[in-house]
Amino acid sequence: MLFRRFILLSAVICLAPQFCFSQEPKPTVPVEKPAASPARPKATPTPTEPPITFNSVHVDGPYIALTFDDGPNATLTPKLLDLLAARHLKATFFVVGQNAADHPEILKRAVREGHEIANHSWSHPNLGKMSDEAVRRELQKTDDAITTAIGKRPTLLRPPYGSITARQKKWIHEEFGYRIIIWDVDPLDWKRPGPSVVTARILKETHAGSIVLSHDIHPPTIEAMPATFDQLMKKGFKSVTVTELLAMATPVPPKPSPSASVPRAIAPPSPTPGDSPPLATPTP
Repeated sequence: MLFRRFILLSAVICLAPQFCFSQEPKPTVPVEKPAASPARPKATPTPTEPPITFNSVHVDGPYIALTFDDGPNATLTPKLLDLLAARHLKATFFVVGQNAADHPEILKRAVREGHEIANHSWSHPNLGKMSDEAVRRELQKTDDAITTAIGKRPTLLRPPYGSITARQKKWIHEEFGYRIIIWDVDPLDWKRPGPSVVTARILKETHAGSIVLSHDIHPPTIEAMPATFDQLMKKGFKSVTVTELLAMATPVPPKPSPSASVPRAIAPPSPTPGDSPPLATPTP
């Protein structure tokens, strides 16, 4: 009996260390945290280039620009200047260089009376179909003729027929500093539809910020101007030079977001046949 107890005790002593070793916790392997991603640099907004070409502008007020192309004409332009002076209106004359060189005294008078002189090429060709060098000659000769007549360079260009490429606009602006002026009101007066038609078209299409095109080399156009000027003034429009109009330009306001839909009132259900009508609430 004693021998059995001895054997049992010896077995327990031998197994105890193994049992204890099996209960030890396994060493923890440290988990490596991923490195934080580097913050991306904020994109620098690209500055928007100022516009070069203008058909019209947004203005806070009833201001418009009356413009006349292809002159000066020896007899018609002075008549037009008389009409403008009588009404204290300002205009911009996009002159053809050949005519400007022939009649510098008309340009001098126009500037004295508050009008603006701008470049409309030397011989009225289609600039969009010409080489850069040919375009450069057209513009430079007219620039020189205007500068000789009035003592300062023009800052605006209207290409004949409105024909000019995007690439031409860029290099012309870089080289001459011109802003390119088109129009948004064209009465097609060069087709000579009659004075009343010219007046009606201008009145119909003109709005605040408009650049109105006409030509001071066609007699019917000059005949149309008294009624045109008077009706525009009656509508409250005020004519300024193109440069003045551009200086008045304001950003176009954003369009209002669509308003939240208002739930419609639910009409009470119509009584079915056999239902008793609701009792009227007595008024006090």
